[in-house]
Amino acid sequence: MNFYERVYEAVQRIPKGRVASYGQIALLCGNPKASRAVGYALHRNPMPGIIPCHRVVNCEGRLAPAFAFGGPDRQRELLEAEGVAVDGGGYVDMGRYAWYGE
Repeated sequence: MNFYERVYEAVQRIPKGRVASYGQIALLCGNPKASRAVGYALHRNPMPGIIPCHRVVNCEGRLAPAFAFGGPDRQRELLEAEGVAVDGGGYVDMGRYAWYGE
């Protein structure tokens, strides 16, 4: 299994109503320094409706400014539809919504 496949598998495990950071996904995939590669893999997500890339945010909880599947407003809509609160600045409370791969 290549790195992108591991990223897609890990992201599919993030439950509805939770988020993970790019770094957390990189760590779960065995390469903790590959957070940028995680972002690139998600930008090329081959199955956006199945691989929930909208559940991945930066380490501070900020939405992706260049969310590939409709921009940050769309990412916000998808997260809020799952019960994740996004503040006016485009941030998710990581203390409340972060998923660590349980």
